Amino acid sequence: MIETVGEIGSTNAALLGRLAAGEAALEGDWLVADRQVAGRGRAGRSWSDGFGNFMGSTVAHLRSGDPLPQTLALVAGLAAQKAVTALVADLAGLVLKWPNDLLVEAAKLAGILLERQGDAVVVGIGVNLAQAPDLADRRTASLAGLGFPVARDAFAEALAQEWAWALTRWHCGEWPALRQEWLARAMPVGSLISVHDREHGLVMGALGGIDNDGVALLRLADGATRAIHAGDIDLVG
Repeated sequence: MIETVGEIGSTNAALLGRLAAGEAALEGDWLVADRQVAGRGRAGRSWSDGFGNFMGSTVAHLRSGDPLPQTLALVAGLAAQKAVTALVADLAGLVLKWPNDLLVEAAKLAGILLERQGDAVVVGIGVNLAQAPDLADRRTASLAGLGFPVARDAFAEALAQEWAWALTRWHCGEWPALRQEWLARAMPVGSLISVHDREHGLVMGALGGIDNDGVALLRLADGATRAIHAGDIDLVG
């Protein structure tokens, strides 16, 4: 089920509130807003409420034997990427960026925010379908601005289908296969990147892919490999 509301503070905050109140939140259900007045991204960043964009959240319930919850960010990114390509087959330069962004030619098209409430993970996804927000620290893009208009409701249906299938596979132990699919759709291994790491500050190196737990790997000039558990990755050049 896709529930649509005209205006809301944040779809993630609304689902977290429902979970805290003991309300049922079923896997496969989505809360989608025409506008968000308090939308947010990773690290407390605000996110545009651009009308016509996709702004929605859903819930994954953790079960015994599931992969690490952190890998859900990559699974959500994969679902979003597949939803875009299902509707816009000719879009060039579309890649996943660890841990949870979707880029078109290095410009941000979509972002994902995961927030946990007990044994539930709320997955919020924002995709610039109609408008691209002005962000001081990064380039942005929208599908409409690239010449590919996509209706919000059509995208919501496509994303709900892709997420339901990906989440089912994740629960059934197919994270290794999902990881390989993510790598095939991500920034190429070996890309020169900079990482704003909380422990080490700004570090440059070559992207080494992701490990089995979904952690990004950075190859340094001295040949060492560093695991990046949290931080912002940017292409250099």
